[in-house]
Amino acid sequence: MSWETKKLGNILKISTGKYDVNHSVEDGVYPFFTCAMIPFKSNTFSFDDEVILLPGNGANVGEVMYYKGKLEAYQRTYVLHKIEANVRYVYYFLKAFWRITQSNQQYGSATNYIRLDNITELQIPLPSLPIQKRIAEILDAADELKRKDQELLKKYDELAQSIFIDMFGDPVRNEKGWEVKKLDDACIKITDGTHFSPPNQSEGIPYITAKHIKKDFVDFYSKPSYIAQQYHDEIFSRCTPEKGDILYIKDGATTGIAAVNEYDFEFSMLSSLALLKPNKELLNSYYLSFYLNDEIVKQNLIREYMAGAAIKRFTLDKIKNFKIIMPPIKLQNEFEKRWKTLRLNVEILKKFESKELFNSLIQKAFKSELV
Repeated sequence: MSWETKKLGNILKISTGKYDVNHSVEDGVYPFFTCAMIPFKSNTFSFDDEVILLPGNGANVGEVMYYKGKLEAYQRTYVLHKIEANVRYVYYFLKAFWRITQSNQQYGSATNYIRLDNITELQIPLPSLPIQKRIAEILDAADELKRKDQELLKKYDELAQSIFIDMFGDPVRNEKGWEVKKLDDACIKITDGTHFSPPNQSEGIPYITAKHIKKDFVDFYSKPSYIAQQYHDEIFSRCTPEKGDILYIKDGATTGIAAVNEYDFEFSMLSSLALLKPNKELLNSYYLSFYLNDEIVKQNLIREYMAGAAIKRFTLDKIKNFKIIMPPIKLQNEFEKRWKTLRLNVEILKKFESKELFNSLIQKAFKSELV
């Protein structure tokens, strides 16, 4: 099926706001959109329409937002309005292709910005209005499903936190009076990965770095990396991660994230990761991972062991001195069982892949494969 294509500039009007960021007021009644794409408040409005908003410069260049109603806009925010097409259809088209298009066309070294003709010259496929409406309805439904799944995943996170607090109390105040130990006294080994970065290759021995560490789990296969056997042998002679160990990010932007290694295969690690081998008679890995990932615990550790540091980093000596509350191991093991039961539900939800479904549908929609 072949659809007519038109330039965006031929089917809509593009305006920018007329105010700077100082226009916002605390008690305003209308949203005031800036390039941050988080609405502030205004007592005036310049637009009263169904619109699409595009940041004209800054870190959010490439984002797309839909809004219907009265609004005000910043000088560098593009407002697409008076659209001679189904607005939600155009919105989803831009969601699918605008970031890719603009990444090759943005200008400016310090602050990226978009020129007006980048938008006006963009070609959009235009089926009949009934087909545009149907495509928009399908994508609206898929987008809503994705949003609900994300909300449900958030509730699972909140439930896991509630289970942890119910079983162990506040991990910082320790109102239940659990014994406190230094982490080094509850582990049989604490070390880190290689301080030399071996060359990556397309196959070989798995090589795990901070990019693979997510909150409570290791995700190697989404971005796999490998090194040669000779480098692995040297690294593994000192740092021997095994199933059930904790991998802990000790420096860089994501410092403080802990994950349980659930892989059976051998791998090497970079020095940005610490390897924690809990004494299983004293400390359960899933309990420790959850404890270290608690936001208040994390901030306390940063404040106590990283105060004044110019670079965000935990040394091994500081990690060894982390203070950990130590409930009875039987209770920690019970937490692992309850956490794994909860996580099974999360994994079932993720397998439904509503986000992947939405991304697939949005790509098919503009190849005339959806209707």
